[in-house]
Amino acid sequence: MTIGVLALQGSYNEHISALRRLGVKGVEIKKPGQLDNISALIIPGGESTTMAKLAEYHNLFPALREFVKMGKPVWGTCAGLIFLADKAIGQKEGGQELVGGLDCTVHRNFFGSQIQSFEVDLSVPELSAQEGGLPSFRGVFIRAPAIVEAGPGVEVLAACHVSLKTASSKSDADTQEVGSLPEQKVIVAVKQGNLLGTAFHPELTADTRWHSYFLKMLAKEDEPAPTTLAIVEGGVDLTAGQTPEIEMPIYQ
Repeated sequence: MTIGVLALQGSYNEHISALRRLGVKGVEIKKPGQLDNISALIIPGGESTTMAKLAEYHNLFPALREFVKMGKPVWGTCAGLIFLADKAIGQKEGGQELVGGLDCTVHRNFFGSQIQSFEVDLSVPELSAQEGGLPSFRGVFIRAPAIVEAGPGVEVLAACHVSLKTASSKSDADTQEVGSLPEQKVIVAVKQGNLLGTAFHPELTADTRWHSYFLKMLAKEDEPAPTTLAIVEGGVDLTAGQTPEIEMPIYQ
């Protein structure tokens, strides 16, 4: 099993390190042809506009859309979630190209600027039921998006409570008008078929349950997936309560 991580910009090294801790090989993807050699793909967080420009420059969008249509598992985190959405709002003037596939509308930078980044414990019943561990997950939100609309075929995996002031203070001179957002609870993790999207950064924590959850989506492709929190390199079994060696940066 080989998992590709789009390596144009952003936290791709952190995803590869998380996969390594689960005993799974992760490889950098920078060219369309490299998609032919992987079982699944992670589109990491980063600066979504920059990532989109680089993807366009390398002519990756047609190949990425085809990869999604093939039914292979694809996971987008933060900027990667924006890539996978069918629609994005709150973008810079002119917007950006999207891969699409997730029947949802994503608000870019919903939670504000870089200095408004935060961490919060999220209720994750589906993740906990499948992967074990605590019923919550520590979400790291860095200039993060949020899902403001989701279609009927989209499964909501996590939501974040926000104040009305937070939700309505995103207007900016260089962004498109998005109107008022009265919701006090916004969606931050979804699954639809072969697609997974999280507005936060699981790769920046020591908790590998989201990566394990994603790997199990490969079962639909008749490939074996590792068990929950599998043995990592060096022989440390996370299920035994031991602390693995962590490759920085990791927030615990």
